[in-house]
Amino acid sequence: MLEKLSHRLTVDEFMSDRRLLRVTMTAFGLGGEEWKGGFIRKALEEVGDPESTFLARLNNTKYTKFAEALAPIDGSIIMSSGELAKIAVNFEAQSFRTAVGEVDDSMRLALNFQAEIPEMTGNDASDKTILYRILGDVPVRTVFETAFSLPQGISSLDLDRQADIFKEKITSVLGINDLSELAEPDVTEKLIHRYLAMETIEKGSTSYSSASAALTLLGNGVGSQASQNLFISLLM
Repeated sequence: MLEKLSHRLTVDEFMSDRRLLRVTMTAFGLGGEEWKGGFIRKALEEVGDPESTFLARLNNTKYTKFAEALAPIDGSIIMSSGELAKIAVNFEAQSFRTAVGEVDDSMRLALNFQAEIPEMTGNDASDKTILYRILGDVPVRTVFETAFSLPQGISSLDLDRQADIFKEKITSVLGINDLSELAEPDVTEKLIHRYLAMETIEKGSTSYSSASAALTLLGNGVGSQASQNLFISLLM
C-alpha cells in the first residue's frame, strides 16, 4: 500500500485513495480523521508556503509532521525509501496501540502518552506552547486530567486559566519547572504510574482492574499490598 508513495502522486490522487490516506494518517496518529478532506488538503498545500501560518496557528505536531513528511512539490508527493520505512514502522506502532485500546483503554492512553509527549515537548518549544499542545490533544490531556484528579468541568474554563492550572499541577506534583522535562523517561514513567494508579482508584481499588495489572507489571511484579502503598505514595 505505502509503496504507492514511492511514485509521484498528485495531491488529488493521494486524497482520492481512501485506503492509502487512512494508512498514512494512522501512521502519524491521525487515524479516524480521514474525513477532514479540506483540512488535510490545506495542510498539504500550505506546508511549503513560507508565508502560510496555517500549521503554526493549528499548533498540532501530528498534522505538522504529517504535512512535512509528504511535503508536495509542484502539487505532487514523492518519498524516499527511508521515509516510507519510517511511515511503515509508525503505522505498525499506531495499529498496535489501537489494538491494545480495544482490549484496555487505560493502556492505550498510557502507550499513546509515552509516544506523544516527546513530540509535544520537542523543537525547543516554550512552556506555553507545550501547555496548549497538551490541552488540544484529547488522549494526552485525559492522562493528565486523570493523573491530577482534575474535575471534568475544567474544560469549560478560559483556555489561559486551564493552562495555568495544568502548569501548577505539573510543577507541584512532578517537581519540574521546565515542561520540556516531561519527556524525560523518569518523569514520563512517574506520570504514567500516577495515571494508572488513579484509574484503578476511580474504578475501585478493591477490584483487580486492568490498570492495576499494568501498574503491577510496571512495578516489577509487586503484590497487591505494595500496589496499594504505591497508590498512597503517589497521592502524597
